Amino acid sequence: MPYVLLVEDDEALRITQSLYLEQEGLNIVAVANRTQARQELARHTFEVVVTDLRLGEENGLDVLRDVRQIQPTAEILVITGYGSVGTAVTAMKEGAYDYLTKPVDPEYLVRAINKACERRELRQHVGHLQDRFIKEVGLDKIVAVSPSMQRIIQTIQDVAETEATVLIEGESGTGKELMAKLIHEHSKRSAGPFLAVNCGAMPEDLLESELFGHMRGSFTGAHKNHKGLFEAADGGTLFLDEIAETSQNFQVKLLRTLQERSIRRLGDTQEAPVDVRLIAATNQDLIKLVRDGRFRQDLFFRVKVVPIYIPPLRERREDILPLAENFLVHLSNRMGRRRPPKLTEAAQISLTEHSWPGNVRELENSLERALIINKTEEIGTEDLFLEDCLPLQERASNEADSREMSMAEMEKRHILNVLSNCRQNKARAAEILGIGYNTLWRKLKKYGVDRSKDSLKEDGETS
Repeated sequence: MPYVLLVEDDEALRITQSLYLEQEGLNIVAVANRTQARQELARHTFEVVVTDLRLGEENGLDVLRDVRQIQPTAEILVITGYGSVGTAVTAMKEGAYDYLTKPVDPEYLVRAINKACERRELRQHVGHLQDRFIKEVGLDKIVAVSPSMQRIIQTIQDVAETEATVLIEGESGTGKELMAKLIHEHSKRSAGPFLAVNCGAMPEDLLESELFGHMRGSFTGAHKNHKGLFEAADGGTLFLDEIAETSQNFQVKLLRTLQERSIRRLGDTQEAPVDVRLIAATNQDLIKLVRDGRFRQDLFFRVKVVPIYIPPLRERREDILPLAENFLVHLSNRMGRRRPPKLTEAAQISLTEHSWPGNVRELENSLERALIINKTEEIGTEDLFLEDCLPLQERASNEADSREMSMAEMEKRHILNVLSNCRQNKARAAEILGIGYNTLWRKLKKYGVDRSKDSLKEDGETS
């Protein structure tokens, strides 16, 4: 049974309306003025508030504003005299659901209250669906307190309304895929699919088949026709992560797809049109790769129509603690904990002073580890284990060695140093270095690292 707050200064009218509404199955709390209304709003939760706009010397608009402040989910109906319709319109602009003119038909008032209750339930249902969707796709992990992140969010909102291709740049773990999802969800394509593929996580042949599809018999193991991600994402958005990891041959095919807006499956002779918005991402310097001849210049200009650079976490320290609090709530809910623990002052200092080479992903992992280990209501510095992720110490070298060392040799030493600090964890090393896993393997192979073992075997080569 809905709870309704009735604010009416006329005592006789207040009593008769209350009795009628109660007979219609509504729970009624009736008061005479704004002060009493504020007291009841603080005491009970109401689905609907019905207020006269003229309350003696008081103004019903003030009651409306109180409701918006104390119980923003409540629907508001205002009652006004025939000559004060303009005031009722003002009330609706300030958030009232509807207005009724005096004298009010009791049956019409009941119908208006019931419609207001239905509207409130619908708004709550939509809100729950939005919250669930946001959590499912991970958008609740986006925190934009720092000016740089606020500018990025504004850019995303501006570009989302267009069909422009977007290139998101930033170190590993900064949340590039989340930003791509945010663009998709604010675009006209939000009802369509959002599909993501990591270009650096699969061989070129498999990547080509995954994106463009293949026909039966086009290669060994192709037992049936296969629709690629370009076709599957038709009407939606395709996110290509680590696009810098692709080969020149693949880049030519991708460029043709973007230019012609059509694809050809492997083994097929026919072109198929596709309607897909492309968002690409990289943790490398594409301009440098273009200069080095490792990334096609024409594709570079095609994908970098709107560039968005996400700064590393160490350059936006205002976001660290809000992100940490957000992660604690999210992770605690996922783990079934009744309430998220608090961070001690020392833990907060440690978080804000840490360099976060793994960025937001590393922060989330650190807090998840802390929640697994610590079951109390307070997380301290010792629970974060940040010493395992401290900034890497460069090996000491004298000035003469540095002057005589080639760039290739310096790169080699740095990569092997990082790998050593990561205890031969290649995935972790690639993340810290800001390069793709396959790129790291190619370099290690050149340095003489045996892929079948996790030991270092240098063959004397310097690059």
